[in-house]
Amino acid sequence: MGMSQALTLFGGLALFLYSMHMMSAGLEAAAGNKMKSILEKLTSNTFMGVIVGTLITAIIQSSSATTVMLVGFVNSGLMQLSQAVGVIMGANIGTTITGLLIALDVKEIAPIFAFTGVSLIVFFKSENLKNWGEIIAGLGILFIGMDMMSGSMSSLRDSELFVRVITEFSNPFIGIIAGAIFTAIIQSSSASVGILQALAVSGVIGLENGIYVLFGFTIGTCVTALIASLGTSVNAKRTTVIHLLFNIIGTLIFIVICQVLPFTKWVVQLFPDNPSAQIANAHLIFKVVTTVILFPFANKLVKLSTLILPDKNNDKMRPSLAERCSHLSTHNIGNIAIITINIKDEVQYMYSIAKENVELSFDAVIYNKMDDDKLIRENEDKLDTLNAQICQYISSVISKPMPAHDSEIISGYLRVVNNIERIGDHAMNLAGYVKFLKKNNKTFSDVAINEIWEMKKICLDAMELFEGDMRQNSITALAEVAQAEQVLDYVTDKYRQSQIDRMKTISCAPEASVIYSEMLTDIERLGDHLLNIGEMYSKMYSKQVI
Repeated sequence: MGMSQALTLFGGLALFLYSMHMMSAGLEAAAGNKMKSILEKLTSNTFMGVIVGTLITAIIQSSSATTVMLVGFVNSGLMQLSQAVGVIMGANIGTTITGLLIALDVKEIAPIFAFTGVSLIVFFKSENLKNWGEIIAGLGILFIGMDMMSGSMSSLRDSELFVRVITEFSNPFIGIIAGAIFTAIIQSSSASVGILQALAVSGVIGLENGIYVLFGFTIGTCVTALIASLGTSVNAKRTTVIHLLFNIIGTLIFIVICQVLPFTKWVVQLFPDNPSAQIANAHLIFKVVTTVILFPFANKLVKLSTLILPDKNNDKMRPSLAERCSHLSTHNIGNIAIITINIKDEVQYMYSIAKENVELSFDAVIYNKMDDDKLIRENEDKLDTLNAQICQYISSVISKPMPAHDSEIISGYLRVVNNIERIGDHAMNLAGYVKFLKKNNKTFSDVAINEIWEMKKICLDAMELFEGDMRQNSITALAEVAQAEQVLDYVTDKYRQSQIDRMKTISCAPEASVIYSEMLTDIERLGDHLLNIGEMYSKMYSKQVI
């Protein structure tokens, strides 16, 4: 192979890989955040999971991208491991579509796809059309790249060294290892299959030797998901184990089939004059038959992955938001959904700590005790740390390409977090008043304590409105918290006047009176911050439920 042909080969491979990147990015922008809803509705059983996995992978031409998406969803709790099994099986079928289209020799119309997609990107303002334009253009560029690779391969059949190496692939294990290593390097089984088809068309390799290389491709493609699972939860890692088990078991089954039955001869007889179709259809049969055989054992695969990666009981600290999303790369499908749900969960975790501190601080005042002072301070430190981490992470992801409504939701969490942090500050103020009272040997009257009891109940009832997922009840919660805030305003004004009346009768110590007045201000502002949170959630989710 000369320099010119080598450059053509690498240029074609570059276009091929970039086209899959384009299609993945286009699908992510067009439907990535809806992918969660789609998968939840359509993966209620394993069969539907297979269908969904096949369709998604057929669109983006990459089983690796689909599996990486599943790793992210399982890691974030968006999907159960049992739901992911069917999608993994379907992804393995969907990835064969590339080879089938190449075998149909659609390169003649590839420029039409490329032109149509680019036209949608350049000449239309609709973001949705631009996104689908990326998918269509990517498909056209994929086949242009494939045609370039195919043209560069023809000279290899005249290379004695290359032909000698290829003949070694008749040994199943050498072929499988070679295919696995090659695909692990370029991280695309679709590209690998395309190159194998180009070699077959050039007469360099036949199906009898190439079949084992093909099996190796399916194992090598698992590397992408394995890399993506680093730093994720045990359950997410099990997703990649299931993917690997599926392909290894399928390969072992077909090694036996190829040794016992004339499988490759049958396929060659079906497509005697089309080496590309022989490769593509052998790939399709391999994937479909493996799926049919392993489909009844989907739950067994889940259990086997659990045995391989058992749960670990340790006291490891909760990973930060950035750590939980560290496996995400630029254009993994469903990234925006994963990012949003992780931010939501982290905000809810922060909110639960703030709520605990509000309750502990009220109790400290009511019972005039400092037993929980250490816990309150530790919680406040957590709130400060979470506030900084969440704000920093949102700042790092908000610039990513995403639909406008997703950007509004993610940026909206910045204001929510700011208000939660302020609620924590007011809780700390309440706890601080107890120290002052004890230091000065002062207490509140029974009347004041009863008033504080009532305000505690109003505050905690209002705070419970924002526990859990706010995406479907944001408008109702806003109405209820607005009412609670008005009640807090009313009672704090009422109790402030009652305090003034008590001071006139000299039944309230001046120091305690000042503290009580400041406490009423803190409680009133706590209600204001809850109202701010309610308004923000309503703005974020009233029009768009993801």
